[in-house]
Amino acid sequence: MAASTSEITAADIGTVWVDMAWLMRFAQSAAGLVFDPWRPRASVLAGRHASRLRGRGLDFEEIRGYLRGDDVRHIDWKASQRMGKPLVRVYTEERDRPTLFVVDQRISMFFGSQHAMKSVAAAELTALGAWMALQGDDRVGALLFNDSTIKPFRALRSESRVKEILASLADMNQALTANSAAVPNDGQLNAALEYALRIAGHDYLVCVVSDFAGADLRTRQLLRQLGVHNDVVAAMIIDPLFQSLPENTGRIVLTGGDLQAEFNFNASQVRRPVETWFRDQEAESTELLKGSGIPVLRLDARMPVLDQVRRMLGERRPHPPAMHRPGDAR
Repeated sequence: MAASTSEITAADIGTVWVDMAWLMRFAQSAAGLVFDPWRPRASVLAGRHASRLRGRGLDFEEIRGYLRGDDVRHIDWKASQRMGKPLVRVYTEERDRPTLFVVDQRISMFFGSQHAMKSVAAAELTALGAWMALQGDDRVGALLFNDSTIKPFRALRSESRVKEILASLADMNQALTANSAAVPNDGQLNAALEYALRIAGHDYLVCVVSDFAGADLRTRQLLRQLGVHNDVVAAMIIDPLFQSLPENTGRIVLTGGDLQAEFNFNASQVRRPVETWFRDQEAESTELLKGSGIPVLRLDARMPVLDQVRRMLGERRPHPPAMHRPGDAR
């Protein structure tokens, strides 16, 4: 059940929850951002290693006579020998690469220490990526999942499909509340990836947006299987609050559904084991994802998603105007 209108204020949008209007704003922000083999040197996807995207394929178009300046690697030597003159094979870039977003909105994502909830960061990244794909003339599809539901959207090249995905994503996002009755379901991540395997048969760009809570060896296997015939990117949403707590943190109340507990993090015997446990959990998930051979983009929910994506992927055009939350001073 989504949060009621009375519960959501203008200040909550972009921090605690998202709405459709907020996600629509990322259409303008997507200008100049692309998923393709061009990368600045500082990009996380640059370099000759497993984390570089393979880009689009090439479609054969025709064989024609050699022209000055043609790449000699495209000469068809057998055809040239038969015809007695140099001939080249001409290719055109494939224009269609479906993009599938697998988006986590489980209760584990409903946490944030500073800028926004992890669930909000995941929704923003999905909106940004969906507009990027559509502006690149690609089909856009999605698998949205929470602890109990997986909602699929077949990839289509249409603005109405992107809007449909984002509207459902906003509804699922607003269903996350501190008193939610949702039962944490670690297995739902693998269930969503298994569903993705049935949808993404070949030449998809699959972007898995999650905190990867509950990831295990089966997760790694599924990501590897997805990566055999598709480009796969893991967007790992993090909020490392509990990995380095200041000594004056004080008491913090943690809640998980009906269960609440108060911890005194000023006490080193409490703070240090918690820090160690959270660091170990994230390190384990990161190593597991790296073992799948796919690129991992780490996005910190404590900072704006758009700024981080710009740094990671690079962009070729000037920045669009900055986004503001409703009620912000201009």
